[in-house]
Amino acid sequence: MIDPIGDRPWNALPPEAAAVLRPQLPGLADEVVEAISAGVPDYARPLEGPFGEALRAGVEQALARFLDLVERPDDAVDAGRELYVGLGRGEMRAGRSLDALLAAYRLGARVAWRRLAAGGEAAGLDARTLYLLAESIFAYIHELSGESVEGYAMEQAAAAGEHQRQRRRLAGLLVQDPPADTAAVEAAASAAGWVLPRLLAAVFTDGDEPDRLARRLGSDAIASRLEAGVCALVPDPGAPGRRAQLGAALADRSAALGPAVPWADAGVSAKRARSTLALAAEGAIDVPATGLVAAEDHSLALLLHADRRLARDLTAGVLAPLEQETPGSRARLVVTLLEWLRHEGRTERAAEALHVHPQTVRYRLGRLRDLLGDRLDDPEARFELELALRAARPGG
Repeated sequence: MIDPIGDRPWNALPPEAAAVLRPQLPGLADEVVEAISAGVPDYARPLEGPFGEALRAGVEQALARFLDLVERPDDAVDAGRELYVGLGRGEMRAGRSLDALLAAYRLGARVAWRRLAAGGEAAGLDARTLYLLAESIFAYIHELSGESVEGYAMEQAAAAGEHQRQRRRLAGLLVQDPPADTAAVEAAASAAGWVLPRLLAAVFTDGDEPDRLARRLGSDAIASRLEAGVCALVPDPGAPGRRAQLGAALADRSAALGPAVPWADAGVSAKRARSTLALAAEGAIDVPATGLVAAEDHSLALLLHADRRLARDLTAGVLAPLEQETPGSRARLVVTLLEWLRHEGRTERAAEALHVHPQTVRYRLGRLRDLLGDRLDDPEARFELELALRAARPGG
């Protein structure tokens, strides 16, 4: 019965077996490489150049290192691991899967086992030692395979990180103010592997990282962090089901959607989305606390608040005659006047919207005429009044 030997079965081999097997190494690397070239379709070509050189060096080093471990079991098994990590990285850079390399490892292990077993048997090694030799070779190759898998994963992660960096850079270029040069945007799009769409829309939020937000919105979305939050760009925003998809992805946070624009005007969409989110945060538009709000649904509010100082000055100047009223009276007069203007002077409709008696509206209009005079009969003055009232209240 063989004693348990854990995951390093070569520790149980007699150290002198290394000296018996070492004469088999000359020529064995060539035999392994030839077998790989003939037996692995992806490598069915002359193994020249950097990869061929690395593969041959890897085979030679692997064989020599294996016998070193048999001879000196206390040596570190991961010495020289960077070579096998590098082979995995190289497969990723070449655009291949790991299947071919792992198949090459397995085939190489079989070739090495046949040659070393034959040499060991000829040298008089007993059956138990030959069994352990087989187990040791395949356990050792398993470790080397793991190092190449690690290298492949490391290169994948590095490539993914670079890809995301390029996409973030592109999103930033598209929404920057002043706009970036067209040639610079096109070059950045090519580097990011992102096709510039005919139309896109910006999504602005203050609650996520760029890459995470882009993943939420779909594989074709790109995003970048800006000073006031995170902005994502979504191609073809009018596609069937797209609005519902965006709404579902952003249902748990406050976010705003800009208008659909050509990609060259992405900054316009981003600016309107950002302004809409700011108005929502200030209570200047009447929207739920979370969820996606569309800038196009609040175009008038955006227009009225485009110049905040001008909007405040307009409101203060136009409504100055109402300042002499008590706060309660002023509030009632303001809402009554706005509904009356909205309903084009139809008292009954205004009363219905306010849930009061028409006579109440008439009474308040009488007071408003006392304060505003004939401005209620002047179309230009009424338009100015309505703009001021809408700028002064949520939902305007």
